Amino acid sequence: MNTTAIVLAAGQGTRMKSDLPKVLHKANGKSLIDHVLGNIAAAGISEQIVILGHKSEQIVQSLPQNCLIAYQYEQKGTGHAVMQAAPLLEKAQGDVLVICGDTPLISPRTLQNLHALHQEKKAAVTVLSAIAPNPFGYGRIIRDNERVIAIVEQKDATVTEALIKEINAGTYFFDRQFLLENLPKLKNDNAQGEYYLTDLLALAVEAHLPTAALIADFDEIMGVNNRLQLAMAQKYLTQRKLEQLMLDGVTIINPDNCYVEEDVQVLNDTILWPGTVLKGKTVIGSGCEIGPEVEVNDSTIGNECHIKNTVINESKIGNLCNIGPFAYLRPGTVLADKVKIGDFVEVKKSTIAEGSKVPHLSYIGDATLGKRVNIGCGTITCNYDGKNKFPTTIGDDAFIGSNSNLVAPITISEGAFIAAGATVTENVPPFSLAINRAPFVVKEGWVLKKRQKEQNQ
Repeated sequence: MNTTAIVLAAGQGTRMKSDLPKVLHKANGKSLIDHVLGNIAAAGISEQIVILGHKSEQIVQSLPQNCLIAYQYEQKGTGHAVMQAAPLLEKAQGDVLVICGDTPLISPRTLQNLHALHQEKKAAVTVLSAIAPNPFGYGRIIRDNERVIAIVEQKDATVTEALIKEINAGTYFFDRQFLLENLPKLKNDNAQGEYYLTDLLALAVEAHLPTAALIADFDEIMGVNNRLQLAMAQKYLTQRKLEQLMLDGVTIINPDNCYVEEDVQVLNDTILWPGTVLKGKTVIGSGCEIGPEVEVNDSTIGNECHIKNTVINESKIGNLCNIGPFAYLRPGTVLADKVKIGDFVEVKKSTIAEGSKVPHLSYIGDATLGKRVNIGCGTITCNYDGKNKFPTTIGDDAFIGSNSNLVAPITISEGAFIAAGATVTENVPPFSLAINRAPFVVKEGWVLKKRQKEQNQ
C-alpha cells in the first residue's frame, strides 16, 4: 500500500492517572502504540510518522527504528499535531492515514478497507465511522447519500442531528496533496483555541471534492482513555486471539479463563486448560496439554508435552516432556526430549538431556545433566557460596539418591551412584558409589530409660 501513516501520540492521557505515558500502557502483552503500529504495518503501510509530545523520551525508546518522529510541544489540537508532520510528508508518496495511538483495536483489514474505499471514491477525505448504540458525546457523521458533508460535534448538533447514530472514529485517509495544501488553512477561532483535523472535511466539501466514510464495528474503534477502557481493550484483544487459535485447531476448554498474549504461537491439537497464561514470545508445539494453572513467559515448548500447575520463564522445552504439578522453571532452563520435571521442583539456568528425571522436591541450579539421569527426592545443587555461583555437571546414567547435597563446583561422572543422604564435595569418577554417612547406631531401650529418668527428676 503506497501510503504514509501519521500516528497521534502527543497527548498527556491525564485520565489514565499514571506516570507512564498513555500509549505505553499494555493490553494483551503489547503497548497501545505497538498495537497501532503493528496493525498499520500489517495493513501494508511501511512509512510511519509518530507525533510525540508528553514524555516523548520514554515513548521514543519503544518505537521501531524505521519510525519517523515529529514533535508537538504545545497541545493545540489534532490539526496542529498533523501540521508538525507536514515537512516529512513533502517527500512522501500516496495517501496519508491519520490514526490515534490509543486505538489498538482497529484491525489491519479495516485499514485496508478504508483505503480501498478512499481510492474507489477518489476522495480528498475518507472517514472511519461506526454505528454507536449510544452516540452521546461523539461527533456525528452527516451524509448526503454516500457523500459525507459534515462532522457535527455533540455540543453543536441540532435535535435531528443528535439522533444520528453514525459517529466519527477519529481515523482518516487524506489525499496527500489535498492535506498539504489545506493544513495551512485550518483556523483556531474556537472556544478551545485549537486546530481541528475535522475542519479539513469542511474544506473538501466547500471545494466540491469527493468525500466518503466507511462504517466499522463499533467495538473496534474504541480509544483507550482510562483504566476501564484499557480493561475493555484487553478483553477484546484476548478474545480475538483465542478465537483465532481455536480456528487454527487449538482446543481451549474455557476461553473465559484463559489468557494468551498477542505474539504467542500455539500449534494445532494442543489443549489449553483453564488458568493457562501464555505471555511474550512463547511458542507451544502441537499435541500438548497445557494447564490447568500454568504460566509460560517467553519460552518454547515442543510437541506432545504435558504441563500443569507450573511457572516457566525464558526456558526451552523439548518434545514429550512431563512437567509439574507445582514446578518452577527459571530463565536459562533447557530440557531435551522426554524429560520429567515433577512436583515442587525448581530448575534454574540448567540443561537437562534426554530421558532424565527430576521427579520431586529438588533444586537444580547452574547444572548440566546428561542422558537418563535420575535425581532423587530432596536433592539440591549447592551452587552459591554467598558471593559466586558454581556449576554442577552430572554424566549420563548417573543416579543421585534422595536427600543428596551436591556442593558445586562438582562433577558426577557417567554411571556414578550417589547414596541417599550424601553431601558430595568431591568429584565422583565414572561408575563409582559415593557414600557420606555417619555410622548407624541403635541403642536398645533408650526411650524407656529416658522416660524413667524424667519421672525420677
